[in-house]
Amino acid sequence: MSHTPHLFPLRALRAATLVTVAAAALLAGCAALEPVKTGDKLIGGPESAVRETFGTPTDTFKLADGTTRWIYSKQPYGYDIYAADFDANGRLKSFREMLTEAEIYSAKPGVWTKQDVLERWGQPKEPINYYPLMKREAWSYRMYVPPYQPAHFSVYFTDAGVVDRTMIILDARGDRNRR
Repeated sequence: MSHTPHLFPLRALRAATLVTVAAAALLAGCAALEPVKTGDKLIGGPESAVRETFGTPTDTFKLADGTTRWIYSKQPYGYDIYAADFDANGRLKSFREMLTEAEIYSAKPGVWTKQDVLERWGQPKEPINYYPLMKREAWSYRMYVPPYQPAHFSVYFTDAGVVDRTMIILDARGDRNRR
């Protein structure tokens, strides 16, 4: 029986490559379908693991407490914004959805500035509006409110760049992506 010595290692390498590709595809699928659960599994891991799983963040910030925050925004067509917070050693300490009631109600009118809003939700992807009669600039982020009603979370700033108010406005037209 003739045996070609190079076939087995080549087959094994192909099989290992297929397993690796399948595992990466599965992890990417999980990251897309359940990003918070996927992010929670990476807690304690390095920045590189988060980047491999979720890709390049849309915004990055160095926060006052030494935390580095990566924002992953699905805006303007999606409804989600996620934050990955890393400690001073570059280890993931939290991964969470940012367009929740708890996060939205943490905004402090009269205290927060545009920088605070940027660090919380990232650069708005919807057009920035200015209302001259109110003398207010408005940033808007698309979100869902229960039970999956499309809405806009808006932050209004004074001319000095301080948060004046926030509001959630239901999108009466519904989901623009449904045609």
